[in-house]
Amino acid sequence: MSNEPTSDKPRRYRQRLRAEKEQQTRERITRAAVNLHGSVGPARTTVSGIAAEAGVQRATVYRHFPDEGTLFAACSAHYWARHPFPDIGAWSAIRDPVQRLRQGLADFYAFYEENEAMLETTSRDAELVPAMAAPRAAFMGFLAAAREALVSGRPERGAPRRRTEAAVGHALLFPTWQSLVRLQGLRNAEAVAVMAGMVEAAGAVKVAKK
Repeated sequence: MSNEPTSDKPRRYRQRLRAEKEQQTRERITRAAVNLHGSVGPARTTVSGIAAEAGVQRATVYRHFPDEGTLFAACSAHYWARHPFPDIGAWSAIRDPVQRLRQGLADFYAFYEENEAMLETTSRDAELVPAMAAPRAAFMGFLAAAREALVSGRPERGAPRRRTEAAVGHALLFPTWQSLVRLQGLRNAEAVAVMAGMVEAAGAVKVAKK
């Protein structure tokens, strides 16, 4: 039998309901901001626009997110939880570096295709919105880790190794995928084959000495 005073139960129930409502409002604001970031872009997203999209007052937005940094952190966590990055760890099971490279590029290009709208607007506005510095740095760090995973185990050394790393880094970039697929009209599989061939050539190419 509970020893909790009967009078406390309604109060605790109201507190729980209030907390749940606040969490729902926070999530609604976050979703609204994410939608605007993917459509008009972060630089054109305003607090008024977020409030209108979420169906709340501007003051409510500020109460949950007092600055751009906290808002962008919540948006990044919300969006990428639903659109996860390629699984770099899964590539370690592929011992052949050529096959690993093709799988890694295929994973990245599928990821870019799925998230093109969001990546395009956020890339475009990255230099205009200071609060995007941390999420952008995190993504660049992820690209660097992906490059290391795809270069690991390759035979190139010295200058050929440096050129191979540069080629892999270029192949992993979002603008590279957009150029090949959107501008040049290749399918993802074709783009993977072209970039894999470029990486192999980067390590084998002969460079004239000045």
